[in-house]
Amino acid sequence: MKTLFQKILDGEIPSKIVYKDDVCAAINDINPQAPVHVLLFPIKPIARISEASAEDAQILSHLMLTAPKVAEQCGLKDGFRIVINNGLLAGETIPHLHIHIVGGRQLHWPPC
Repeated sequence: MKTLFQKILDGEIPSKIVYKDDVCAAINDINPQAPVHVLLFPIKPIARISEASAEDAQILSHLMLTAPKVAEQCGLKDGFRIVINNGLLAGETIPHLHIHIVGGRQLHWPPC
């Protein structure tokens, strides 16, 4: 069964892709928590970070190195936060690993 992100990449669900390369893609979050809230995800479906394997190391590295590029492209020059939810208690709602890139306002800690 395809994940939401796979359906977006296949054009089955309309969404503006704000970044895409051979390894990953990014879209705007439909429920933004800040002025900029982008979801960066691998094209290869990995259910969650805790299920990634050593074989996924290059994909994970690519995601982390791409996140600042996407943030800059989205105008986040003064700072941003990246978040990865893992499991229901963490707020994970899509079983396809993704990084939230959030910014455009003062972010606080703790986040809740």
